[in-house]
Amino acid sequence: MSWLISPRRLRQLGVLGMNQRNIEYIAGHNDRRLFPLVDDKLKTKELAIDAGLSVPKLVGVIRYQHEIRSIKAMLHSQPAFCIKPSKGSGGKGILVIHDHDDQQYFKPNNQALTLTDIMRHTSNILAGLFSLGGQPDKAIIEDLIHFDDQFINYSFEGVPDIRIIVFRGFPVMAMMRLSTATSDGKANLHQGAVGVGIDITTGYASHAVQFDRPVTHHPDTEMPLSEIRIPDWRQLLYMAAHCYEMSGLGYLGVDIVLDARKGPMLLELNARPGLAIQIANHQGLSHRLSDVSALDEHALSPDERVAYVQQHFQDSTA
Repeated sequence: MSWLISPRRLRQLGVLGMNQRNIEYIAGHNDRRLFPLVDDKLKTKELAIDAGLSVPKLVGVIRYQHEIRSIKAMLHSQPAFCIKPSKGSGGKGILVIHDHDDQQYFKPNNQALTLTDIMRHTSNILAGLFSLGGQPDKAIIEDLIHFDDQFINYSFEGVPDIRIIVFRGFPVMAMMRLSTATSDGKANLHQGAVGVGIDITTGYASHAVQFDRPVTHHPDTEMPLSEIRIPDWRQLLYMAAHCYEMSGLGYLGVDIVLDARKGPMLLELNARPGLAIQIANHQGLSHRLSDVSALDEHALSPDERVAYVQQHFQDSTA
C-alpha cells in the first residue's frame, strides 16, 4: 500500500484518519471521566488485579520526595527491576535495571549507574519531568519482565510488547513492537522501533515497518520478521477484549507483554492509541470498526467477541 495517495483512495482502503479517530471514536466512545484510570499506570494495575488479569509484580511506589531515601532498602532484595512514571507516555522515564550489587546498578547495555543516579531519576519522575502535561507524578517500581526466549533475538536491549486496538470490546487490529538500537531499547515506533503487523486471527506476523517504511529483518539482529508467531494468541485476544468491561472505554489500545515465566501480562492501557498500527498491518482500521459498530456488543461475552473477530477479520494479505 502506498501512503502517498489521494484522500479518496485512502478512504476506499479503509484508512482511519486522525480527525475521524479523535471525533468519532475517542470522543464518541470514551467518557473523559474514565481517562484517569488509564492515564495513571498505578490505577490501571489496580483495576487489572481486581479483574483477575496478570500484571508485572509491584515492588513499591515512591510518592513523595522524602521517600526516595528508602529506595536502597526497597531494591536490596530485588535483583532486577524497572522504575517508571505512573503518568508517563511513549516510554519516557522508564529505567530498566537487570542486575545490581547495591553499589552499581546495570542497565541492559551494561552501563553502570550509582544509587545517586537512581535517586536522581526517581526525583525527576516525582517532579513530573516525564509525565503527561508535566504534572507531579509517582514512581512505580516493578519486577523486571523476563520476555519469552523465542523473541530474544527480535528485540534490542528492550522488552517487545503487543499492542491490540479494542473497539466496543472487539480486538480489531494488533501489532508487535520491537525495540532497536535507534529507539534506545524502547518499543516506541516514533523513536525507531519496528512495528510488526500481527494477523488478528492467528497471531502470525504479516508485515513490518520501521519509520513507516517496509522492513523484512530486524535492523540490529537481522532476524526475519515474517517468522514471528505469538504463542497463546487467543489468550491475548481474550485479555484485550476483557479490558473493555474493566476500563469502560469503547476505543482503546491494550499493551501486553509475554513473560517467560508467567505468560501474557497486561502492561498498560491507552485511551488515545496511535494510528501507525495501520501502516504496520498494511491495511486500514475503518472497515473493521464499521463492522463492529453494526453489532450489539452487550449481547456478547468476551469469548464470543473474540470468536467473531477470528472468524471475520482474517488478514487476506498475510
